Amino acid sequence: MAGSTTHTTGTDQDELEAAGLYSPPVRRGPAGPPPAWLTALRAHERRWWTAALAATLLISATAVGLLYADDSSKQASIHSLQTSNESLTGRNLILSDQLQKVQSNLTATLGELATTKAQLDHPTLVTWTAPVTIKDNMTVVESPVPDAFTLHLQLAATAPINVSILTLNEYVSARACVSSGGSTNYCMHHQNSEVSFLGKTSINYDFHLAEGCADYIVVMTSANPATVSPNVSVTYNPASGPTGACA
Repeated sequence: MAGSTTHTTGTDQDELEAAGLYSPPVRRGPAGPPPAWLTALRAHERRWWTAALAATLLISATAVGLLYADDSSKQASIHSLQTSNESLTGRNLILSDQLQKVQSNLTATLGELATTKAQLDHPTLVTWTAPVTIKDNMTVVESPVPDAFTLHLQLAATAPINVSILTLNEYVSARACVSSGGSTNYCMHHQNSEVSFLGKTSINYDFHLAEGCADYIVVMTSANPATVSPNVSVTYNPASGPTGACA
């Protein structure tokens, strides 16, 4: 019947239990301590985790130590390379400075060699340094100009003197003038000349026309007594062809 409720009495439960159709609920008492094997298992697990953690920490510490040692080694290598690089840079600067000095010395040496070669190719010789006295207006001092040389005429006199450079033909004409009754001081400088210095107490002149010609002579005279101190020299400098009166 719908809505009805069936109640089982104690007698009915006994009958059902006897028929094997009903089992009464099991009544559980308070829980006892865990078995010994479970306790041992749990202790073993704790020891295993402790060992694993210790091993992990040891491995980590070893790795950190190895990384630190490797980093220290690399830092030492970098420092060594930096020191070597600084040393090489310093040596390079020293070598560069030495090279510049060698180049400067070489340039100076080459200049000296060029000067020496020029001097050997064109030597300069002093030809006249002894003082000479012109007594009066009839006295003449003569000096030939060598061929293939540049004449460096340097004279200092105690009184005004006349100096001329003549060709041989001009010198002959000057002698003819003297033979005709003229004074030496006049005739040597007024007949014709290549160059003349009249009334001078100091002369410094380079004469080039004899570099390719053996046809010149220097004459000196004075209207009054005079002492001449010469410093005459010549430089070997042959011309490639005839010069002056010889051209």
